[in-house]
Amino acid sequence: MALIRAVSNKHYNNSENVILQFYRKFINFEYVKFLIFDPAALPIITIFILLVELILNVFVIEKVPYTEIDWKAYMQECEGFLNGTTNYALLKGDTGPLVYPAGFVYIYSILYYVTSHGQNIHLAQYIFGVIYLLQLWLVLRLYSKSRKVPPYVLIISAFTSYRIHSIYVLRLFNDPIAILFLYASLNLFVDRYWFWGSMFYSLGWLKTIKQLFVCAGVQLVLGAPFLFTYPIEYLKSSFDLGRVFDHKWTVNYRFLPKPIFENKYFHLTLLVMHLLMLFMFVKPTMTYFRNYVRLRELEKQFQPQLDKQNTKIRQTKPKKNKKSRSSKQQLESKDELTRDQQAFIKSFEKSLQRTSGLKEPKKIDPEERLDQQNMAIHFDQCTQLALTPFFITNFIGVVCARSLHYQFYVWYFHSLPYLAWSTPYSLGTRYLLLGLIEFCWNTYPSTDFSSVTLHLCHLVLLAGLGYNVYKTLYQSNISQRQDEKANESIDDNQLNSSISLEKSKMKNN
Repeated sequence: MALIRAVSNKHYNNSENVILQFYRKFINFEYVKFLIFDPAALPIITIFILLVELILNVFVIEKVPYTEIDWKAYMQECEGFLNGTTNYALLKGDTGPLVYPAGFVYIYSILYYVTSHGQNIHLAQYIFGVIYLLQLWLVLRLYSKSRKVPPYVLIISAFTSYRIHSIYVLRLFNDPIAILFLYASLNLFVDRYWFWGSMFYSLGWLKTIKQLFVCAGVQLVLGAPFLFTYPIEYLKSSFDLGRVFDHKWTVNYRFLPKPIFENKYFHLTLLVMHLLMLFMFVKPTMTYFRNYVRLRELEKQFQPQLDKQNTKIRQTKPKKNKKSRSSKQQLESKDELTRDQQAFIKSFEKSLQRTSGLKEPKKIDPEERLDQQNMAIHFDQCTQLALTPFFITNFIGVVCARSLHYQFYVWYFHSLPYLAWSTPYSLGTRYLLLGLIEFCWNTYPSTDFSSVTLHLCHLVLLAGLGYNVYKTLYQSNISQRQDEKANESIDDNQLNSSISLEKSKMKNN
């Protein structure tokens, strides 16, 4: 009986200790601060955001009236194709001719059948709700890897944009589907699935020329039914660079008179500006990509050693307050990283802290580190080097667009927090930029003031991005020169010591 009572008391005490440990670890102000402000908490916050967004989207679909704009026209265009028409000049809807490539036709043809020939719009809204949640998960996954932006910024950004929710579940535009493929490809790229990333992303020039051929091949396969029958009509309609947009719907050029807005020389000027801006970012972009690939290669070298250390720590499991000396020796074992490797890790962490604006982490006592039983480097944080060029080049395209319609907001909305946190501006300025951009996109119809304000915000944001990128490039060049000088000094010292050794040998002889 006494034995049973002792066992039950021990079990009760263990349960009490687990609850107490859970309370101390999670139910406190420091942990709440961690969830709100620390980018490392994003994997946890992602679950919260997706659950709230699920409820929010269901509420919007059920309570806010649907507005018909392009859905019926999409269905009419696909209906023509499904009836056997492959001549793009004959594929039309209520809003005009079909102007999208073959991928659009196939995707919306599937939606045509799933939604009872486009009649079940309520079901289509829920499908687009799923697309929104899937895309949001892909976006948050990138943010979680990069650890660039605090969680509270993404929470505010996701929950407060009426325009974005409207584009997805109340308008059923085709742009969200294209952006879904973009973020799917970016996730594949940062996971180093270059081939499959190129399948999703038509500008797959990131790693080698091979990706260009992959993208071209995908486009040829998708467009084959139209290219083999009416190639001129297909190319002219789906890749029409001379297309004139309706001034009525413009968000960014309301202040321009219609004749100037539709003038081809104005369009050529924007094209030249676009190319010049891209050219300005070519060198930083290539430097970022090269460093990204280099860090990923270093990850392959470091990770096995870290895994080995973690396995050793888990196997030993030293008890608290015992053998503290041997615990420290364990951390300093011969299997630990070399001095050069440790120096690299320190430099890597400092550079990422500098670019992300994070504070230096607190030093951990060796015994505390053993308690955590985990040694890790968040190498995924180097995805900042891959994402920044992608987001900047996409943003330049938006800045130089001939016209931005309301549905085009999805082209860069989810990258705006990342871009704002890639500038040297204060927190107040970043919030102001994001707030003003949201204001401009929610102004309907657009006004001269909203259009000018949008351009000013874009230019200020682009200037901050350019400043930070070139500053990073400059610092990188200085650091490289210092490393080269240090290596030369080491080589000289080694050479001098070798000469001295040879001289001493000769004297002895």
